[in-house]
Amino acid sequence: MSRISIVLALCSVVSMLPAAAHEAQLAPLMDMKLPDLPGHQVTMLQITYPPGGYSTPHHHKGAHTFVYVLSGSLEMGVEGGDPVVLKAGETFYEAPDDIHNVSKNASPDEAAVFLVFFLHPEGIALVTPIEESH
Repeated sequence: MSRISIVLALCSVVSMLPAAAHEAQLAPLMDMKLPDLPGHQVTMLQITYPPGGYSTPHHHKGAHTFVYVLSGSLEMGVEGGDPVVLKAGETFYEAPDDIHNVSKNASPDEAAVFLVFFLHPEGIALVTPIEESH
């Protein structure tokens, strides 16, 4: 897949993010089909939340979602679990049916930079705000 088609595909991901997440800076890194896993693909983003940045509750229906913190600190949580604060080098996982109810920068004065890696069925909306899903 060419760099241009990766950027175009990932721009569609950005347009699906909850409104408050538009404060975030998103850098598309990868979007590719998996030939050994027909009907599935991988999408990877680097996201930067500014101090106080966050996203509203949402889910990644159908996607296994892996988060890796590059710098700063990030508070993450799913419905039914306790939120955790992650620092650089730490990870977080969301199952395909989890509701991601906490996703925010844990610092009032330092940016949080993290990678998000989605393993998902082709053609699904990667981010669906909770208001639209119920």
